[in-house]
Amino acid sequence: MDMERLRGLGVALATPFKPASGPGDFGAGAIDMPAFRALVKRVAEGGADFLVALGSTGEAATVTLDEREALVAATKEEARGLPVIVGTGHNATAQAVELAVRAAKAGADGILVVTPYYNKPQGAGLEAHFRAIAAAAPGLPIIVYNVPGRTGQNLLPKDLARLWAIPEVVAVKESSGNLAQIGEIIRTLPAGKKLFSGDDALALPAIALGGHGLISVTGNILPSEVKALIDAALAGKREEAARLHARLLPVTDALFLESNPVPLKAAMAFAGHSSDAVRLPLAAASEATRSRLAEVLPPFGLGKR
Repeated sequence: MDMERLRGLGVALATPFKPASGPGDFGAGAIDMPAFRALVKRVAEGGADFLVALGSTGEAATVTLDEREALVAATKEEARGLPVIVGTGHNATAQAVELAVRAAKAGADGILVVTPYYNKPQGAGLEAHFRAIAAAAPGLPIIVYNVPGRTGQNLLPKDLARLWAIPEVVAVKESSGNLAQIGEIIRTLPAGKKLFSGDDALALPAIALGGHGLISVTGNILPSEVKALIDAALAGKREEAARLHARLLPVTDALFLESNPVPLKAAMAFAGHSSDAVRLPLAAASEATRSRLAEVLPPFGLGKR
């Protein structure tokens, strides 16, 4: 992949499910593939610069291997030539290696690899984990995903510095929520490496510090609006970017009232795009979340006015 294309707005795609048809569906039924294809097409046409399938927003932890392959194939087919990044993280290195190899064979342009959760590896273990993945899929770009709120471990700048020595590690999706940490990572970025905000609400300040874009949740429902914000921020149009940020912030905040992608699924249902079904152990959005979404989405032309 031309690394110049890895910049701007990436959208972490949701995985629409059909409503549960029985107790064996564990909260949601099969993947709604027509709805997923429509989502990919809508996001691609809405201005996304690259797509991310099977991340946290895509409920990758509850998607089977066969479903993964079908989702990657559908994303590639509907992506309109945009780069497709596939989430392949796992807390067992052997499993992460297998997922990376499968993604490479499926035609992924890069992979998103979350820091191993639960195990809490030391710095040497983290480095060995990512080196094993890179060795199994040589030349496949890796975006390291730091999301301590989900993994229980924060990838500190000193640990990330060890990973930059791996040629395949080209970027970090930084979701610590810590602007000081984001600033330090950007200050010490080696040439050619990139930082993407993993938090929609922090995209503008992260880019102001020198970040390269956003991997977005909000982009699933408002791709063109988020694209406008990211483009303005990257172009240094401070007042325009601040205005767009302020307009989007109520939606962004509403999408994180509960665990992602629970509110997003409710928003997609409110917009008429797909069902709000999520797989257990996630549960459907609360009435309070739905009420807030019903307040913030209509100004963008979504749902009933």
